[in-house]
Amino acid sequence: MPFSLKPPAIKRCFNLEDFRRQAKRKLPAPLFHYIDGGADDEITRINNTEAFNNYQIVPRCLEDVTTINMKTRVLGCELDWPVLMSPTGMSRFFHHEGERAVARAAAQSGTMYSLSTVATTTIEDVAAATSGPKMFQLYVLRDHAINDELIERCRAAKYDALCLTVDTVVQGNRERDLRTGMTIPPQLSLQSLASFALHPAWCYHYLRTPALEMANLSHHIAEGSSQVSSLGKYINEQFDRALNWAYAEKVTARWQGPFAIKGILSIEDARRAADIGATAVIISNHGGRQLDTVPAPIDLVAEIADALGDKLEIILDGGVRRGTHVLKALAMGANACMMGRPYLYGLAAGGQAGVERVLGLLKSEIERDMILSGRADLNKIDRSFIRGLLQPNQ
Repeated sequence: MPFSLKPPAIKRCFNLEDFRRQAKRKLPAPLFHYIDGGADDEITRINNTEAFNNYQIVPRCLEDVTTINMKTRVLGCELDWPVLMSPTGMSRFFHHEGERAVARAAAQSGTMYSLSTVATTTIEDVAAATSGPKMFQLYVLRDHAINDELIERCRAAKYDALCLTVDTVVQGNRERDLRTGMTIPPQLSLQSLASFALHPAWCYHYLRTPALEMANLSHHIAEGSSQVSSLGKYINEQFDRALNWAYAEKVTARWQGPFAIKGILSIEDARRAADIGATAVIISNHGGRQLDTVPAPIDLVAEIADALGDKLEIILDGGVRRGTHVLKALAMGANACMMGRPYLYGLAAGGQAGVERVLGLLKSEIERDMILSGRADLNKIDRSFIRGLLQPNQ
């Protein structure tokens, strides 16, 4: 039997749901549910994935699929395949290798990594860890000087793109976190504390590695208050409810590079994004973690693509769990997809090796699905690729 450096647990994961189950075993319950949960009744979280089942693939036969081309260009970067890493906060909560592990895995896979404002690793340290394509995700804070500082740090660190998230001016009602006590400040129940005690490997690495903090913002609050709970309270208080299109346009002008607006769910807002000079819109409901019962991103791609034409790039964010999901989004008119939870499951399950396996499995699925559907090139995937209950232009 050939020797493998990969932990046996991740070798036994053959799809993204397997990684979800493995992450549930590896993490204390409050941390797993923080990744896994959504807002209110979690209708949107569930529907983000289930909505892909409304569309069926129509394969073509007797096509030469000897060579498969998955390469694409998104946000000014040449990528080997059309799935980007969504920005996710506090990655070191889920594995001590944190954001660096995900960024390295993304670069190794030939795609773009997105670093969150509330990351546990600095803009500069992620830039030093990998030369792969990188985007920074900006939360607009009431102290606009901080926003400007973050943008300039990204420019100095040679990030390729900037992403403005617009759907979090207040945090959604995440009831799983309320039940487990994964709040700011934490209010862990006895059951939650017992869950940490039952995961000694996680506790060992937590105690052996530097204290968790929101690394890009910790210097903006009082000395000695850099712990996560203090910073989290600070961030929640700093979310700017006055965020508007005029300020988004100022961010675009200040950055002067590939720029995406994340959290778009309507044709009207997509048009406004194009008007202020955005390069891309990311159709996203924040993984169902903000406002519940909003549409699944896959159900919006076609109408936004039809309305916007070539004015900007369209990226779907939400619910992607299979290669067929990615291809259905591209057929609707998306230029690429993003995913967040799946790579966090991989990170929790096995660090960088876990993320690499998640990306490898999904990338292989896309290639195999292209072969089986008779499409050798991403450019040949159009509306003829799909039919279904909600088929566009029908």
